[in-house]
Amino acid sequence: MRTIIPNWPAPENVLTVSTTRFGGVSSAPYDALNLGLHVGDDVSSVLTNRQLLKQHCWLTAEPAWLNQIHSPIVIDLTAPLTEAIDADGSFTRVPGLACAIMTADCLPVLLCNKQGTEVAAVHAGWRGLAAGVIDNAIAKFTCPAADIMAWMGPAIGPTAFEVGSEVRQQFIDVDASAVDAFVAQGDKWLADLYLLARQRLQQHGIDAIYGGEHCTFNDDKLFYSYRRQAVTGRQASLIWLR
Repeated sequence: MRTIIPNWPAPENVLTVSTTRFGGVSSAPYDALNLGLHVGDDVSSVLTNRQLLKQHCWLTAEPAWLNQIHSPIVIDLTAPLTEAIDADGSFTRVPGLACAIMTADCLPVLLCNKQGTEVAAVHAGWRGLAAGVIDNAIAKFTCPAADIMAWMGPAIGPTAFEVGSEVRQQFIDVDASAVDAFVAQGDKWLADLYLLARQRLQQHGIDAIYGGEHCTFNDDKLFYSYRRQAVTGRQASLIWLR
């Protein structure tokens, strides 16, 4: 299994992983480590892939797979989920419970405090990001925001994410500085999800921000991309406490 280990100064007991397409059993167009049950892939293949990931991470409990709906909802994890809950982020203080986010262009954001006692994972597509999903995750932490660090996982990059004026305006209505995250492209705009997330984090006083160097759209070998190929799989980003 080929995974990305976030390069950030998280405490030793904070464990993280971000998957790629490599290491699973799914057939094309989901090849190979598709972790999404909702995309049309063979269910048994997805369940096998999830089990392979669980074994790879040495997890004793199933990761908290959410039914992601592009919302600002962030749930508290106190025990393993028995069914998928409608939400786009999860937060926990319980060791061994992995917060998990699936993506195929949207931005996964992993958060932890410097004390190594609280972690969260956020699905920051443009809708959830504009609606405040990162803000709601930060609000779950009991420490000062300055004690929180963030890692931004693989997402569609700023040269590939074309949006309409209405998307741009939603961000500017919340924060005027969001204008810096959009570049005109004819009658459309190229949006920088990484910068938009960074701006939102910095508004809360979080300056320890890492990652943001990948583009799911342009790297078809490593990543699934919904914009590139509508019928495709999902990679995942996980964070948990040892």
